[in-house]
Amino acid sequence: MMDDKHKPAILEYWRSYVKSLTKEGGSPPAEHQAWSFGNTPEMADQLGELVREGIKTTTSSLAWWYEQGIEPYPEVGEYSIILDSSSRPMCIVQTIELSVHAFNEVGEGHAYLEGEGDRSLRYWRAVHWKFFSEECRELDWEPYEQMPVLCERFKLVYS
Repeated sequence: MMDDKHKPAILEYWRSYVKSLTKEGGSPPAEHQAWSFGNTPEMADQLGELVREGIKTTTSSLAWWYEQGIEPYPEVGEYSIILDSSSRPMCIVQTIELSVHAFNEVGEGHAYLEGEGDRSLRYWRAVHWKFFSEECRELDWEPYEQMPVLCERFKLVYS
């Protein structure tokens, strides 16, 4: 199966971004990832739109995915093309900060910057507990309050 980042529409979007950089005198980044948020088409579209609007500037993921080698660990400086539910490019972000926290230690600031719901920590915990619990079931693990969560901060660089 072809990796999403090599699909023609995604490659063309990336080339368009690189061309915009070279016009401004910047040097183009060599690599990029292409992915969508969440585990449903609705999540991909809604969360991608929040990023495109500049509202969502952080995301959270279950660190176990990376620790088990299921997903490649993100890197500071990495570029990602955010895709909608049909794998069409919505925007490009650059990772600017990564940190791992226990689920119950993720703070209000991070929750607010995720931009979801009412942007409260209470909302973040309720939604992410449900989401991470489903992911834990896929890994055949039990969720718990101190499970490691990767908190990623990014900036919108192209839309």
